[in-house]
Amino acid sequence: MGPSLARMLRRAADAAASKCQIIAVSRFSEPSVAAALAANGVVVQHANLSDPAALGALPDAPNVIFMAGYKFGTSDEPWRTWGTNAAIPAFVAARFRDARIVAFSTGNVYPLGPVHRGGSHEDDALSPHGEYAWACVARERVLENASRTEGTKLSLVRLNYAVDLRYGVLVDIAQRIAAGEPIDVSMGYVNVIWQGDANAQAIQALPLAASPPFVVNITGSDTLSVRAAALELGRLLRRDPEFVGREAPDALLSSTTRAQELFGPPSVSTATLIEWVAEWMLRGGRTLGKATHFEERGGRY
Repeated sequence: MGPSLARMLRRAADAAASKCQIIAVSRFSEPSVAAALAANGVVVQHANLSDPAALGALPDAPNVIFMAGYKFGTSDEPWRTWGTNAAIPAFVAARFRDARIVAFSTGNVYPLGPVHRGGSHEDDALSPHGEYAWACVARERVLENASRTEGTKLSLVRLNYAVDLRYGVLVDIAQRIAAGEPIDVSMGYVNVIWQGDANAQAIQALPLAASPPFVVNITGSDTLSVRAAALELGRLLRRDPEFVGREAPDALLSSTTRAQELFGPPSVSTATLIEWVAEWMLRGGRTLGKATHFEERGGRY
């Protein structure tokens, strides 16, 4: 999501005839990503965020969007999980204590909730499952501590399942249908949102940053049935999906009442996302090979 968000900011700044710099900071393990950003007018800074000295060498900035995190493989490398999701945020908060910060978090900080409730709300108690989710709670608490003790203005964005044509829950389902693999519907319901809408709402959370922190769930407004999504994707792909398991009465879902009051509904509907993903698959579009593991109910990633 980071490169897309940086380009979105650059386009917005150009449209406003602003001379502000948009700076993308990463190790950039894929040099082509850094080159593409630079070609789009984004200033590229190579840095290892786990190194306080590297953070100290970065230029000051009045606005920071913090997106670093570690999820997949966390069950096998819990030490890296906590180092990335808890220690690095502390370093960033100390370095940019005078900035406004939007920090990406996750809906995984919530417990599974009854489907009929429509999802967890921002003020609900956090009771997550698994090492990854607990490390994400630690990230939030570390940043909240900086906000409350240093006065750093902070927005925490709890994101559930952004979808791009190259990755996301809908891509996972479509690929399984195409491969003739069964779809587990035990986690029977999900929230999804177009990546562009998620980035746009995260950017709009910058002026809402506050001390103590402002918190908002960002995801789609629909409680999407995995089975229904698979059936529609199967129709569009001209393949009959296979299913295993039964829908549980609870799922990992987030309420978007607050986000919709502030930002309005997402510009891209779930039905449109499904059509886009199916068309992309039929055209043989490139995917990233990064499964979401949306069906995981025990918090092991």
